[in-house]
Parts: sequence; structure tokens; C-alpha cells
Amino acid sequence: MNNFLTPKEIAGAYDEISINKAKNSTVNLIILGMLAGVFIAFAGFASQVISHSIENVGLAKFASGAVFPVGLMMVVIAGAELFTGNNLMIIGYMEKKIDFYGLIRNWIIVYFSNFMGAVLFALLINFSGLLDTSGGLLGATVIKAASSKVSIPFGQALVRGILCNIIVVVAVWMATAAKDIAGKILACWFPIMLFVVSGYEHSIANMYFIPAGIFAKANSAYIAAGQIQAEALNKLNVSGLFGNLIPVTLGNVIGGALVMGLSYWYVYKRGFRKAFDA
Repeated sequence: MNNFLTPKEIAGAYDEISINKAKNSTVNLIILGMLAGVFIAFAGFASQVISHSIENVGLAKFASGAVFPVGLMMVVIAGAELFTGNNLMIIGYMEKKIDFYGLIRNWIIVYFSNFMGAVLFALLINFSGLLDTSGGLLGATVIKAASSKVSIPFGQALVRGILCNIIVVVAVWMATAAKDIAGKILACWFPIMLFVVSGYEHSIANMYFIPAGIFAKANSAYIAAGQIQAEALNKLNVSGLFGNLIPVTLGNVIGGALVMGLSYWYVYKRGFRKAFDA
């Protein structure tokens, strides 16, 4: 017996997956959405801990990429609702297994629940004292990362969001194919490592990274430790947060739902039906 599903079988599985996600109660979606936001934030913080003192840029990115996939592993294996992965529900919608309301309802509830979970984690990290690590250098790294993200031009953030969720939904797609825990772990690790090393933009991860930087910039010791100039903090505020999330989220939807979701639906659902009818 194969220990994985074929691409056509994965596409078929998304009929039932989409139905279950669309019909889940609001309370369940909020709880599972917040958990996903927390899981991704756990991974985001750990990725900064492991890389903050590495001077070589490539090695620092790889160290971050080696840790960050744990967030998606927890979402997939432990169970949670992640907006970017749920973009694949477009398959169920195109198959008329769910209606537009069911699709959008899930996306909206899960998106804002992811946001609540990620920001809550960022707040807890701020009060934990852990950002004092390495004489405040970790706190400085958090501020610099957030400042860098809010400074990305709209068009670049959009494109990076598209590229990011192409990879993320491929990871979810591959994890769906795996029938055992080891297979799901490997399916999550390699693609997510790839997106982190490459520097793409993930809306849910940024729901942690940017608020964490906003909270941390209130500590002058972190700013001093990183020798951060005042002008670098000008955009690091709520306006800068949404200035990043809007294009990145749009890009994530384009990459995850339109590029990958519709492509797989067309090839493995509509395409197979047309070949059969022929």
C-alpha cells in the first residue's frame, strides 16, 4: 500500500476538506485560527533566536529556515486553521462543494483569528524578558526585522506574497499527500525552509514579526544594542503594519488560491473529467 496520495487523490481529498472547513462553527474556527497564529509566531520567534547572532546572511537565513517550518508542522499535525493554507479551499468552491459564502466566511474568520493569536504571542514575548537575550541584541534583531518589512514597497511586497504562498500551499498539498507523521514533517520542512531562505513574505508570519517589533521598539536598550537610527523606526507603527499586510495578503491569495489552487483544480479535477468525457 502506498504511504502517500497521488496528486489526483489530493485534489479529490480537498472536496471533503473544503466542506469540513466551510461548515465548521465560528467558535471552532476562532479557536483553531488563534492556535495557528500562535504556532506560526512560536516558530517565528525561535527562528530569530537561532539566527540573531549569526553575521553571515546566508547562514542566518538558513538557520531561520531550519526552524520556522515547525510552525506549519504544528498546524498540520496538531490541527489548526491557517489562512494561507486554507486558500486551497478554492478547489472545493470550483467543484461546487461549497458556496462563495462558505469560502469567504472561513477565510475572514481564520485570517483575523490568526491575527489575534500572533499579536497575543508577540505581546507575551514582549513581557517575557526573552528579548533581553545577548544583551538586548535579540530585541534589536526583532525591531530591525519588523522595520525592514514595513519598508518594503507595495509592489515588491505583493510579488513576495505571491511567491511565498505558492510554496506554502505546495507544502500543505504535499503534507496532505503523506499518510504518516514522518512524511508530513518532511513535506512541511523542505518547502517552508525554501521560502524563508528566499525571503518571501507570509502574511500570518508578519502578524507576529511586525507587532513584535512595534512592542520592542519601546525599549531603548534594544535600540541602543542594535545601534538603530530613529529614522529606521518611522514606519514601524500600526499604519506600517497594515501597509505590509494588505499587499502581502493579496499576494498570498493570488499565489495560493489563484496560481496553485486553480491550477491543481484545472489539471486534476476539470482536466480529468474532460479526458474521461472524451
